[in-house]
Amino acid sequence: MIDIDADNLKHGVLGLVMALVEVIRDTLKIQAFKRMEGGSLKEDEIERLGEALMDLETAIEQIKEEQGLSQTVQSVRDGLDNIVDDVLDKMINPERWREEAGEKQIERV
Repeated sequence: MIDIDADNLKHGVLGLVMALVEVIRDTLKIQAFKRMEGGSLKEDEIERLGEALMDLETAIEQIKEEQGLSQTVQSVRDGLDNIVDDVLDKMINPERWREEAGEKQIERV
């Protein structure tokens, strides 16, 4: 039987959810800047968008602080960054992927 600490599990899942919310927020910021630079937003739209992003930032930070999630969220984000870096490296340098795949096949034998 596996012993699971419900509080630890809840903390971990909430940390993962908050990390994903941060990733979505970052994506929204990037898209907002692209639209601003592209000239597709009016001045009042830019102002409302900026306020909404600041409100979202405040809410995220408040939840992380209230739930004691700052370190957990950072750990998840670091892990996600490492995964993305690895995938990008393999896309840019496919020979590394082939070498790694070859090494794993050797280990199985």
